Amino acid sequence: MLTLMLMMETETALTLDSAATAVVVTVAAALTLHWLYRLLFCPLLLLRRMQDVGYVAADHRSRAQVANEVRRRRKIGDLPPVYPNGWYRVLDSSRLERGEVQNVTALGEELAVFRGEDGKAHVLDAYCPHLGANLAVGGKVVGNCIECPFHGWQFRGQDGKCVRIPYAEKVPYFAKVRSWPSCEVNNQVLVWYHCDGAEPQWSVPEQTEVTTREWVYRGRTEHLINAHIQEIPENIGDFAHLNFLHTPGIFSGADLRYTDNKVVTFLQHSWKGEWKPESEPNSHCSQMFLTHCLTVFGLRLPLLDIYVEVRQVGPGLVSMMFHHRFLGRGLILQSVTPVEPLLQCVTHTIYYQSNIPAVVPKFILRAECVQFERDVMIWNNKKYISKPLLTKEDSTILKHRRWFSQFYSENSPRLQYQNNNLDF
Repeated sequence: MLTLMLMMETETALTLDSAATAVVVTVAAALTLHWLYRLLFCPLLLLRRMQDVGYVAADHRSRAQVANEVRRRRKIGDLPPVYPNGWYRVLDSSRLERGEVQNVTALGEELAVFRGEDGKAHVLDAYCPHLGANLAVGGKVVGNCIECPFHGWQFRGQDGKCVRIPYAEKVPYFAKVRSWPSCEVNNQVLVWYHCDGAEPQWSVPEQTEVTTREWVYRGRTEHLINAHIQEIPENIGDFAHLNFLHTPGIFSGADLRYTDNKVVTFLQHSWKGEWKPESEPNSHCSQMFLTHCLTVFGLRLPLLDIYVEVRQVGPGLVSMMFHHRFLGRGLILQSVTPVEPLLQCVTHTIYYQSNIPAVVPKFILRAECVQFERDVMIWNNKKYISKPLLTKEDSTILKHRRWFSQFYSENSPRLQYQNNNLDF
């Protein structure tokens, strides 16, 4: 009898073990399939907070604490105006459904970005002129207007004019909120900024492959950078840094303390480029032609060369069209939008040929992200120098600064130190 009971207990234990093993295998298989699905079919999305990149935690301080200390103590130098005139991205079109409103901080302002029932996107100042409620926080879209959540005032998206006050017999003719010139191009909602309120002076070109959906969306990265806006596009004219900062392979990572790791130096990048401004009527644009080469154990592999055509449109928009002999063609759209004077929101959005597996453009975007974050570590900690010490090989930097200066006007806002407070 005892033997029979022991046999039954053993069989029960084996059954439970088998069931547990089956559950573990099933869960592992499900997680693996989910991972493969995301890898092969889902777009890549990397959203970095300001403290995530470019700061080193030390002396029992978190990276967030270090970031705040750097922002507070860093010498800022003799800065250019903080908001150049031009077009800026405020939101991706996919994040704004019909009848939806989003609160966006850009150019030192709070904005209400909403899509009317007619499908058109509008951008208004967020604060209601009545008693200051934020139209984008609790406000709702009514037709092609946005309704204030406080007292129900309705403002027309087209021009910001108040068209209805539910408890008033008459709407004052001067009741309105600032309406920003805006457009929707390349799946992005853009606003026009000019310090003197001038109307848009150029339009943003459409990328045919994007608007016709010939190429598909494969991912986006977003970074917050503690720097003046001019620092970021100025990299285009700084060819010397390409073959120093960006030579180590991407497996060396983005932390500049470790990018010269001897274990991974067998893989290196090299770059050759040319930059030039465009002539009228596109003097607000510039172009760079870049060839990227890869060397393994010192041996260049021509079959892996990538050719990149970069076009900057105004101060805040860049398109990077790249071509590879075997991996096809793609496009990265870069946007640089000032959140406040020394805080920039930078996005990179990639579109690629639909017949190329998604893992290819996702790898390209992640590789670009590693290289970009090396620059972020520099930008987050550097001082802007208005009169830099340059060699003749650095001449393109000055050429780029002269070209970029066209986006500043006499009344462009500047940053000043006054009584230990930053006023602009």
